[in-house]
Amino acid sequence: MKRKVVRIGGASGFWGDSMVGAPQLVHSGLIDYLVFDYLAETTMAILAAAERKKPGTGYATDFVEIAMRECLPAAMQRGIKVIANAGGINPQACAQALRGVAASLGLSPRIAVVLGDDIAGLMPQLRQEGMRDMFSGAALPEQVLSANAYLGAFPVARALALGADIVVTGRGVDSAVTLGALIHEFGWSAHDLDALAGGSLAGHIIECGCQATGGLFTDWERVPDWPHIGYPIVECAADGSFELLKAPGTGGLVERACVVEQMLYEIGDPGAYLLPDVSCDFRDVRVEQASPERVRVHGARGHAPGASYKVSATQLDGYRCAGMMVIVGTDAARKARRTGESIVARMRDILRGAGLPDFTRVQIELFGCEALYGAHSRAADAREVMVRVVADHARKEALEIFAREIAPSGTSWSPGTTMPAGGRPSPSPLIKPFSFLVDKSRVSVQVALDGAPPAAVDIPAAAPASGAAPAPVALPEAPPPWTAPPGEALIELPLIKLAWGRSGDKGNIANIGLAARRPEWLPLIWQQLTPEVVKARFAHFDCTRVERFYLPGTHSMNLLLHDALAGGGPASARFDPLGKGNAQILLDLPIRVPASIAAAL
Repeated sequence: MKRKVVRIGGASGFWGDSMVGAPQLVHSGLIDYLVFDYLAETTMAILAAAERKKPGTGYATDFVEIAMRECLPAAMQRGIKVIANAGGINPQACAQALRGVAASLGLSPRIAVVLGDDIAGLMPQLRQEGMRDMFSGAALPEQVLSANAYLGAFPVARALALGADIVVTGRGVDSAVTLGALIHEFGWSAHDLDALAGGSLAGHIIECGCQATGGLFTDWERVPDWPHIGYPIVECAADGSFELLKAPGTGGLVERACVVEQMLYEIGDPGAYLLPDVSCDFRDVRVEQASPERVRVHGARGHAPGASYKVSATQLDGYRCAGMMVIVGTDAARKARRTGESIVARMRDILRGAGLPDFTRVQIELFGCEALYGAHSRAADAREVMVRVVADHARKEALEIFAREIAPSGTSWSPGTTMPAGGRPSPSPLIKPFSFLVDKSRVSVQVALDGAPPAAVDIPAAAPASGAAPAPVALPEAPPPWTAPPGEALIELPLIKLAWGRSGDKGNIANIGLAARRPEWLPLIWQQLTPEVVKARFAHFDCTRVERFYLPGTHSMNLLLHDALAGGGPASARFDPLGKGNAQILLDLPIRVPASIAAAL
């Protein structure tokens, strides 16, 4: 008998992803489920601001007005079910808007909404109990714009069991839209920990859209046809293993290295990737090239999850304004730096004269002179530099003055000063995220189908049926020691010649995943790429410490750079607040290799 597989297509990696993903997948004829991941901490902050400005919004409008308006008829005709966390901080409003679009198309899908992630009502009590931010240790603020728990996949599975054609959720872990479909289809329980870990990994691989099929790949020049890149599809089996593919005739690349890069992306400790439904161990996962158009993934292990949900909350922390000028010519970087400092100095004089307080934070950054590389920049003599000045202030009127004072630098100070078209910048609310843990028993999760009263969902207990979680698999914490061949010269090469890499963020922690291009090279890389070396490479980012983790199954490592993102997400004033460029900075690091290896490259 042919084994059952469930086919899931990942149509969106964030709110703002291309409109081509959903129709490409729906019309491929290769999927049973179409899933969308829209939410990140930054996105939740944006949606909180939108809801504050216009009540009744606060959800990912692209899902309703673009993806579903175009694809819903074909999806229903083909029997494709849709799962999306497009609800943001207002899933009921999202579902109501979706019903309106469906009605305008003459359709009546059964729409379920997962509720309960909004715990704003608990905030006064949690504050009174002394709850603090899990990263900074700061006390919870007096007022919050939103507070949402990261729910898991079992409520999604419950919604499908009730007969939903479309499931809309608010905040949940990104992989839950995929795992929920697999729990429903395979009947997994909370005790099927290895299967839950494998399904979570399948969701993690496709949750960022084309990042699984060649997007952001280190070897970008080998990825064909970017304009028509294929969105990812996973074919999942009952044991949690899966194969990744894309629609025939699309661009992109289905290759082992792309999948390994994405597996490492933003996972923290690979032996304890904590999710609401399972604690995942990806250290011994095997990623294999099954065919030119398929990659097989298996070997994820699961352990009992914790008793808490992570909560992502937001608060209004004043206002922010960013202004930019371009400086051309000799000594452009020095002129740009002086321009930025002069704008700030003049503004502080103005604020004092107006009886206004100082900025709460100011940041001056330069584009075009490799400022992100710090002391390792090779472009100190750049002749085109953009200076970006970011100012935060408690009062909007102070930043309205700041916005006016950017342009006068164009005629007052540095020769070669110009500015992009578009007029002066505008102040905007500064939405600051913070995070903490809340016991699952304090969060009431419900599912509402077709506008009916919400029904409670029982969240499974953390412990497996035996009453004790299985012990973590004993794996080496480092690769075997590497010894240079005796008498052979060592030659410096950039790390990119030896490894693939991808980077991202978790709050104020920067993540860099590295995979050796050849298994035997990882011990060489590991020996030289110590936490101390990585910390020194990013010293200008004020990184406080570096953690390093070994994944023997994929001959890779994961690096966590703590406090390296100036607050991270919307709190950071940097022009790379999510650390997306950090892998590229590290891949430029010189590594000493034997001459025989250098000659073979």
